[in-house]
Amino acid sequence: MHERTAPPLAGVRVADFSRVLAGPYATMLLADFGADVIKIESPAGDDTRHWVPPVDTDGRSTYFGGVNRNKRSVVLDFADAAALAEARRLAASADVVIENFRPGVMARFGLDHEAVRAVNPRVVYCSITGFGTGEGAALAGYDLLVQAVGGLMSITGPPDGEASKVGVALVDVLTGQNAVAGILLALRQRDRTGEGQLVEVSLLQSLLSALTNQASSTLATGTPPRRMGNQHPSIAPYAVFRAADRELVIAVGNDRQFRALADVLGTPGLADDERFRSNADRVAHREELRAAIEQALAAASAAHWVDALTRAGVPAGIVNDVAEAIAFAESLGLEPVAEIAESDAAAPGLETLGALAPRPASGHRSVANPIGLSASPPDYRTAPPALGEHDGADWLPRP
Repeated sequence: MHERTAPPLAGVRVADFSRVLAGPYATMLLADFGADVIKIESPAGDDTRHWVPPVDTDGRSTYFGGVNRNKRSVVLDFADAAALAEARRLAASADVVIENFRPGVMARFGLDHEAVRAVNPRVVYCSITGFGTGEGAALAGYDLLVQAVGGLMSITGPPDGEASKVGVALVDVLTGQNAVAGILLALRQRDRTGEGQLVEVSLLQSLLSALTNQASSTLATGTPPRRMGNQHPSIAPYAVFRAADRELVIAVGNDRQFRALADVLGTPGLADDERFRSNADRVAHREELRAAIEQALAAASAAHWVDALTRAGVPAGIVNDVAEAIAFAESLGLEPVAEIAESDAAAPGLETLGALAPRPASGHRSVANPIGLSASPPDYRTAPPALGEHDGADWLPRP
């Protein structure tokens, strides 16, 4: 067991000009590991502050709350010369600057990479775009749009229905994770050279990279994949099935697992049926196989089958809703929820740096950081800030 050490990003100062999801998600992950993140907002605030319902118990947007813990909020109106000068000062004194405006916007205010680097050569400047800075610079980077033009919707949904988006802004989340990786790589390089650099990530490239096997098959064969609903193009049975009461997933990856599945279902003959002997056979006859499996599953509940299949070494699980998914993770000891109690609502030292007195808080719950470090785990210090809550704040002291 490792003794807990200082947060790995303690002393790293992040000037966060981003809003909505990809950028704020990235800076929240950095803040969880000790980075000092000052969120610079317009007088109207991050768009997601106004994306309601749903709201939490204090009436605040749960969308905003989900990606903005551990930060301080400063309102700076770039139309005001003094406020713009303050924004430039924060950028000039930051280790990391992150923004996700359309290309050219930051340059109009003297806050682009070249302008900031001229006065802060050690800066790691992360720019998040929808479609890059070339021919796609003018395109709006909305997650739904990128899922469409990036090919994800073409392989999502039932084969005889309309193309479907994923049920969360997945491309934004993937892009935020790529931004974190790029920032950390650039900081590591700065440790060697003393020089910062520009980190560029785009929603479209993040999605194309995440298509992995679907993209590689397209490049290798010249044939794009088609929508198959919840079935897998190369494996069977690997899909959603209905039991007596609700749906479950069965994910068979080899012949041994298929034989165990057949035994648990009380249909051992399936494993010797010439239509189903090998994975290739099962893929070729997936509809007949589905009918046989669902006929057997109809005899008992999904929970019964999941328990029996898991004990037999066959990957299976109930199709949970989000609340059930969180409870399931908790049952496995994964600690999926980050809890910030009322007494934890203020980070130490803020009052001495021009921050407003911390507001009363009723506590905050959000999904925990997915990265576990044995000696320096994530730390959940402060709830998502109110707009302008820390106006006048400066950087926290470095360790």
